[in-house]
Amino acid sequence: MTRRGLPRGVNWALALAVGALAGWICSLLHTPIPWMLGPLCTLAALRLGGAHLEAPPIARYLGQWVIGTSIGLYFTPTVIREVGGVWYLLAAGAMFAIAVGYVSGLVLARLAGIDRTTAVFACVPGGASEMMVLGERFGARVDRVVAAQSLRILIVVIVIPFAYAWLGVHGSDSYVPGARLFDPKGFVELMAATLVGCLVAQRLAAPNAFVLGSLLVAIPLTAAQIDLSSVPGVVSNAGQCLLGCALGSLFQDDFLRGAHRFITAVVITVVLSIVLSALFGTGVAWLAGQSPATLMLGTAPGGMAER
Repeated sequence: MTRRGLPRGVNWALALAVGALAGWICSLLHTPIPWMLGPLCTLAALRLGGAHLEAPPIARYLGQWVIGTSIGLYFTPTVIREVGGVWYLLAAGAMFAIAVGYVSGLVLARLAGIDRTTAVFACVPGGASEMMVLGERFGARVDRVVAAQSLRILIVVIVIPFAYAWLGVHGSDSYVPGARLFDPKGFVELMAATLVGCLVAQRLAAPNAFVLGSLLVAIPLTAAQIDLSSVPGVVSNAGQCLLGCALGSLFQDDFLRGAHRFITAVVITVVLSIVLSALFGTGVAWLAGQSPATLMLGTAPGGMAER
């Protein structure tokens, strides 16, 4: 039973139904990434308003599994060759992400008056659950880490897509998945194989296990041109919806009460990290002769699933 007495199963079903409705409405309005933003913003707003709707715990993992599998289908032999040719950009981006997270953490610690350990784990780009686990291990305040990470994800997935749409910015690449045709039998085999990868990665305590695990299976299959099936649009939308519902469920109804200084500081540091990431992505793109739009998105302070 939930705090309001609603059976947990009914609560979960209602949350997913509300999220799906929000995603559908946003798709009709042609908003950026409607099936993630719609559920995320709607559930977050309802929970901040006092509603105790929440997605089932498995929703996040299912969403990451679908999204990871979908992303993995883009790693064709052509993409693998091109990625191998710009490995130094990937390494630079990874180092930059750590650096900007640390700098943002120091700024957050000063502005919000919290300890540096909590601030750094609250600012390093990554999933809220992963940073929560790592932060707890090193003595950070878990509630502040989850709140800051959730707010960061919310800001990033709202600001960046709308900024790209408003500016008319888009990547210059026209990559398509290796598997373009849907095959029912092949789809079942593909999802079963990537699910095994997810479970193995989770067993090994890998961070973001359901994204990384599915990628580590889907990428080699696609690179070897073993094209079992495409991922239908409805399945991809469902995965985004589940992840959006899960992220929206991280917000608590007392999130906005008694923490104005902390929330203001988080917003400032997230905006700072977005600006620094955009400048870094643009600079690296100019030096390397790559697409600025692509590298700005690649260095944005969000997790892989949100990007």
